[in-house]
Amino acid sequence: MTSSLPRKNPQYNWSLKTQGVILSSIMYGLLIAQIPAGYLSGIFSIRKMIGCSLLLSSLLTLLTPLAATAGEAFLMACRALQGLGQGTTLTAQHVIWVKWAPPLEQGRLTSMSISGSVLGPFIALLLTGFICQSLGWPMVFYIFGACGCALSLVWFALYHDNPEAHPCISVAERDFITASLAGQVSSSGHTLPIRAMLRSLPVWVISLTSFAYFWMMRIIIFYSPMFISSNLHTEVQENGMLSALPYLFGWILSFLSGPMADCFLARNILSMLTVRKLFTTLGLLLPAVFSVCLASAGSSIQSVVVFLVLTNATTSFCTVGMLINPLDIAPRYYGFLKGMTILIGMTGGLISTTVTGIILDQDPESSWFKIFFLMAAINVTSLILYLIFAKAEIQDWAKERQHTRL
Repeated sequence: MTSSLPRKNPQYNWSLKTQGVILSSIMYGLLIAQIPAGYLSGIFSIRKMIGCSLLLSSLLTLLTPLAATAGEAFLMACRALQGLGQGTTLTAQHVIWVKWAPPLEQGRLTSMSISGSVLGPFIALLLTGFICQSLGWPMVFYIFGACGCALSLVWFALYHDNPEAHPCISVAERDFITASLAGQVSSSGHTLPIRAMLRSLPVWVISLTSFAYFWMMRIIIFYSPMFISSNLHTEVQENGMLSALPYLFGWILSFLSGPMADCFLARNILSMLTVRKLFTTLGLLLPAVFSVCLASAGSSIQSVVVFLVLTNATTSFCTVGMLINPLDIAPRYYGFLKGMTILIGMTGGLISTTVTGIILDQDPESSWFKIFFLMAAINVTSLILYLIFAKAEIQDWAKERQHTRL
């Protein structure tokens, strides 16, 4: 929003520190939404929760240029409210698979759905350069906001909360899904075993890897265009294309990782725990290595593009690693547990965007190595703890109803 073409692109004299705070303000709404969304997703209709949240976020996207004109505070408030809507959608969507995904297809279905979070940035970054160049940056928000509103209407028309309620599903498919999930129940009507969750080491290592994952992803999503601009000195349109390229490969890898994991499980090649640890290792360790290489790549466009693609794409392995692990250890409380782990992960995202903005504000040209090295250190530390303490079987506190109070 601070680029050229002043007639089409209003400019604001915001420091890098202020930009970091604005970028991270959406995280406050995301943080607040996680626990309530996780709990309520086990009680209320997922169809209504996601549809309404998507519509709210899309309407606020349409209002973003007006909020920016009104001032920094209004823009931060708008983005925080967007975070509420997006946070609800982010958490509630995972609960879909509690009622829809047979155990041996969970990796495939989860990776396919989560791959949209990689495909979305690819399309957005690819198009925003062209839109900003020809129509101005406010049109980016108008176009994507309108698309989001339309998508929410499609969601209400096509999605149903369970196989029994779907009017188009075949009887054979419905019976197969319900039979495969017969022993898996939701948390509705059950007291949440909060104390047992807080004492569970598997829950904590999933939370720590979520912290590292969101720390890493927020830096990649928010600061890749700035890194490309400062190192390669590209124009807006070219920057958008280069920033989008890693997401294309990330989407392909995310789309393929689910079938790979399900194949290992279906053929009894690897155990569930080994699959989770393997893909978590690939999704945290490889980006750590490639990000340090990226920081040392200098101004060589070939090296920057290669390492940027590898850093971003390999994060997709986490889709069938630690990101789906809560479904293994507590399917009954999956919605709440997913909200809890994402809350801790989002905290990492909030801190990372703010810290990155502060570091860049002090020394924009030579700070990237510090940023990527810190990211790599957090990844490796959390991964070591995950490899030691992670589990993939249903925990005792998730097997039977417990009357644990807060």
